This record gives sequence, structure tokens and C-alpha cells, in this order.
Amino acid sequence: MAGLATKFGSGAMTNSVEGISRNKALFVIGSNTTENHPIIALRMKEAVARGAQLIVADPRRIPLVKFATLWLRHRPGTDSALLNAMMQVIIAEGLEDKDFIAARTEGFAEFAESLVKFTPEFAEEVTGVPAEDIRRAARIYAGAENAGIYYAMGITQHTMGTNNVMAVGNLAMLTGNLGKDAAGVNPLRGQNNVQGACDMGCLPDVYPGYQKVALPAVQAKFEKAWGKALSPRPGLTASEMTGAMLEGKLRGLYIFGENPALSDPNMAHSIKAFNALDFLVVQDIFMTETAELADVVLPSASFAEKNGTFTCSERRVQRVRAAVSPPGQARDDLSIIHAVCSRIDPAAATSSAAPAEIFAEVAALWPNMAGMGYDRLDGDGLQWPCPTADNPGTPFLFKDSFPREGGKAVFSVVPHVLSDELPDSEYPFVLTTGRELFHYHTGTMTRKSKGLDAVAHEPFIEINPSDAVGLGIKDAEMLTVSSRRGAIRLKARVSDIVPAKVVFIPFHYKEAAANMLTSDALDPICKIMEAKVCAVRVEKAAA
Repeated sequence: MAGLATKFGSGAMTNSVEGISRNKALFVIGSNTTENHPIIALRMKEAVARGAQLIVADPRRIPLVKFATLWLRHRPGTDSALLNAMMQVIIAEGLEDKDFIAARTEGFAEFAESLVKFTPEFAEEVTGVPAEDIRRAARIYAGAENAGIYYAMGITQHTMGTNNVMAVGNLAMLTGNLGKDAAGVNPLRGQNNVQGACDMGCLPDVYPGYQKVALPAVQAKFEKAWGKALSPRPGLTASEMTGAMLEGKLRGLYIFGENPALSDPNMAHSIKAFNALDFLVVQDIFMTETAELADVVLPSASFAEKNGTFTCSERRVQRVRAAVSPPGQARDDLSIIHAVCSRIDPAAATSSAAPAEIFAEVAALWPNMAGMGYDRLDGDGLQWPCPTADNPGTPFLFKDSFPREGGKAVFSVVPHVLSDELPDSEYPFVLTTGRELFHYHTGTMTRKSKGLDAVAHEPFIEINPSDAVGLGIKDAEMLTVSSRRGAIRLKARVSDIVPAKVVFIPFHYKEAAANMLTSDALDPICKIMEAKVCAVRVEKAAA
């Protein structure tokens, strides 16, 4: 979000899922789409069946590779070098959209100069991708009538994650693949309502609608609406909170719908921080690993037990309706938060806790939702921006201008930056982490499903056959994997899905938690942790 908002004025998915099948070219980078977003992957396969060319950039041989015109197997952490080299080829061969650049962008000259050193041959040395494949990828993408880029946490969870996203935006701008149907820059959100949570202000520096807390006019607007004095000072990101807890600057924490004791990189460090708190409240539907550390646990309702809205990756706001009642003492999140607020400030008890009324308040305070109301969200919902009651919603962004001062998108100079922790003689492998098809995130729900857990019931580490031979490892043998932060035991899965000197572990399994190993080094801009690259040692487990 930080990268795209800087470039375009908005950090959301620019286009619609429905339009994916009409792409003439698709570039998927940092997304194992078939396992993490299988419905979107079906649209990609449909596009290929219609004749579209698909480029997949991923260190692993992910299932989508079977449908690809070209697979770029780059080294973990080298995304921006690969992207810069593609753009160097596009400019060198005159494939850029000169009219779009002149009319709708700024900063091109400095950006183009920064690419001179990123020749395909230089990028081959950095990424491991053959120079000719880089040239071919550039020509496919730039030569398509309309091309879409699709990415996920494979490019964001790095110390240079924001730079990676800026490079993605540069590529779309360079080729004029913004402001039109079946194209764009399309981040695939990691959870079902990430977009909605961000839209509603679950970020440390904005109110609902990405309205900056530090701007006096915004502060005055929300103070008038809420009848309270508000601070203009941005808060902490989740990753910054860990340090604040350990330093004693943050003494209490309220967590709901999140399991950071298992999902945070360098999880032992995070657990130490939670234990340093004076008071921890966790609100969730199950007794998670984080809830076990809490002083108070508030049982909440699942998606099927409450009313409200979700907003998905494509900015589509959809109604959610309770199908069943919450079990036992569980309540929906809004009712719990309202009850807590009423005890802190008795005046809050007189305010509404009705989802429809709160949604109407959001629509009154954010112009992009001003035309939405519960009466219009039946059926398929609406995509913001939807500024008026007769507006049908917006399938793709930036048709006429970008929501930045001057109305133009800005090119960014993206330097080549190394990952924080690279392999050495003591820890000679690169570990990358992710999800598998049958489980979701920390398994809070999916591992309680007997059917899903029967199919994918135990942790594993993917290791290349050549590395397995070198270490004398057999398939299904128990291994110990260690980093500078911890060690876990799990079974080997010998496979050429991963390249040599790279291993992969899914992070769903608490009995062999991948995040015991991962690094909490931060991207300096958005403060995301580097979950996708760290150095590890692999050896046979002691009997």
C-alpha cells in the first residue's frame, strides 16, 4: 500500500477480478496464485485458454508454471533487479508507451537514467534468470494490448518490499497499462477483508478512507463528526509495537482476529514482547496461541455469525449476513467493542452499534463510499469509488487521472538492495515461507477441519534433490532446521519444486513453526518484516 499510494495516490487493486480473463498478457510475481487465491487463478487459466501469454516469476516451481508461456526462476529477494532489467529492455528497444508517459506521468527522465546499469546480463548475475528470458519477458509484457500484473506477499515481505512494489508500478506506467480495462497493478490480499480493514482505518496514520491523521483539515473533520479531541500523531505499526513492548513503552495491547504469536517472523521475540506487557486482551473465535498468552480472552463470532460488510481485493464492498447464532457466550466483534467502549466512557453507551448505521457514518465521511448504503449492496455489492447514489461503482481506477496532486503518477528510482540475511558457511541455505492449498495462515480454523487436516496433516520442508544427495537425506526423513533465532524438527520432502540451496516451509504448523526461524528485519518505509528470506542450516535430526 505504501508503494502504490506514493506512486498513484491509491494503494488498492486497480482492476477487477472479472477482467482477468480478458488480459492479453499476465505477469504473476511473488504469488502462488493457484494455492493462495485459487478462484483468481481460475480466471488466469481462462485467459491463457483464450490465448493470453502468462509470465510467472517465482523461485519455486509453483503449479501455475504449468500454464506459463515463460517461467522466470529468480533467486529469492532479487525481484526489483528482475523488474528493473525488464524495464531497461523496454526502453532500450523503444517499447515504452510514450504518449502515456508524456501525458500522465512525471519523473521519467531520472527514472530512465537509473535503469542504465540494469542490463539483462547484470540482472542474470543477480537473479540467476538467463538474459534472453528477461528480454523475452519484457517483449511479451510490453507488446500486449493490455497486460495485468498480479503480486502478493512474495514481493512485499522483504526489507525492500516497498521498493519492489514501486518497481511493479513503474512497469505498468512505462507500458501504459493503467486506467484501462483488463490491465493494471493488482495486489492479491492475503486475507478476505484486508482491503476492508485498511479502508476502515486499521492503519497507524489514517482515519477511514486513508485520510491522514496529521492533516489539520482531516483532524477537524473527524473531531466534528465524533465530538472528541483527536491526536494528530500517527501511531505504531504492528511490527514497531514489538520493540515498544520490550522497551516498556507499550504496556497494554488489545488484539482481535489475529494470531501474531504464530504468524510473526522471529516469533520467540514476539512472544517475549507479549509476555512483557502489563495487560493483554485477545478477542477471537478460538483459543489461539496468542489467546493463551492473554490476561483476558473475549470470545467473538465467526463470519457466518454476524452482520456487516467485507471488502475484497478488487475494492468490492459486499454484505455479510448471520446464518447462525454465535455459540455460548460469543458475541460479534462490534458488540464486544461497543460494550468495552461503554465501560470506558458511559456516553458511548448511547451511541449506535448497528452495522448499517455505522456504515452510513463511513459513507458520510469518505467520498469514495458516499454513494453506498446497505440498500445498494444486495447482490454483488459495489466497487469503490462510488461517490453518488446513482454511481454504478468503479471496475478499474485512474481512467482519467490519478488521485495525486497534479493528477499524474510518479516514476520511482528503485535501487538494487540485498536481503538483510544471506547464506554463509554456517547457514548455507535460503529459507522462504508461504502457504499450501489445504491450510490457511496459522491454521486457526483449517486445522480444526478433519478433512483438510487429513490431507495436509504435518509440517514439511521442501529440499532440492541435489542438496538432499549432498547431505545424505532421504525423502520423509526427519530433519532439524535451524537459524540464528531458533530450530525446528520436521520431515523432508525432496522435490525439484525448489531450486538448489533454497528450502521452503509452510508456516501453518505450530509443532514446527517456520516463524521460529524467520527474520524480523524491517522494510524501512512500511515496516513489514522480511518473512521470505533468511539463512538456515539443514541437517539430519538426532534420534
